[in-house]
Formats: sequence, C-alpha cells, structure tokens
Amino acid sequence: MAITIGDCIPDFKGYNQFGAEISTSDIKGKNTVLFFYPKDDTYMCTREACSFRDANEDFLLHGIQVIGISADSIAQHAAFTKKHGLNYMLLSDENNFIRTLFGVPRGMMGLLPGRVTYCFDEHGKLLSIIEASLSAEYHVQEALKVYKVIKS
Repeated sequence: MAITIGDCIPDFKGYNQFGAEISTSDIKGKNTVLFFYPKDDTYMCTREACSFRDANEDFLLHGIQVIGISADSIAQHAAFTKKHGLNYMLLSDENNFIRTLFGVPRGMMGLLPGRVTYCFDEHGKLLSIIEASLSAEYHVQEALKVYKVIKS
C-alpha cells in the first residue's frame, strides 16, 4: 500500500553510509526530503545524487534535510558518497523494506526500482510526491518549490 499526501511518515530503520542506524524518530522534527533511486554509480542516479548535493545548501538554508535511499549496501553508499562528495545521508535498504513500506512503484516499465521523492514537514506529514524516472534534476527543483511555498 502506497503512502499518500497527508499521511504520516511510516516507521522504519535503516543504516547510513557511516553504519549509523537511522529511524523515523531521527527524521521527525525536521522538514525532510527522502528520495528513492535505483542504484549507486549509474548515470541517471549519479546525476540525481549530485543534483541534490549541489542544492543541499539551499535545502539546509530552509531547514530541510535530504536523505537518499536505495538497495545498495552501506559499503557501496560509503564509496559513492566519497567518490561524488555527497553532503547528505544515504540509507541502505538492501531488503527493500523501506521501499515497500512507502509503496514506491517500479519504474522503466517495471524493470527497475522506481525513482520517487517524498517531501515531509517537521511533523512527519507527507506534503508532496515527485515522480520522474528519466529526469534527475526535476526531483530537486520540485522539492525546493514545495518548501519555498511553505516557508514564504
């Protein structure tokens, strides 16, 4: 079952690229962008991750944390972070538990894990769902729009 606008963020736990456990309770209390992507070090996913990296200062200026989630391992995330100078957390979802919990649809005619971004407010309420499998930058631009509207 997929989450929808107005729903609260589901309870989950995962490990970031440094091996630290992160749970829903660590996320609540902050505006949060969670972006699900298929795979580290692939062309489109790298473009998306680097787009979030390049815009992270704008997100932080508005009090928004960015977290990327894929099925890659903690070690893969650590290498991906280092290689591309990523300045936000990546969570490992090797068993696709978090992806399933959110109801992230498959992309590319069902062949790949989906590319979906969820924007939550500080209370954990879902404000927006952004889907665009073939556009890396679109997720960043749309997420920034969601929060600039709220903050103005």
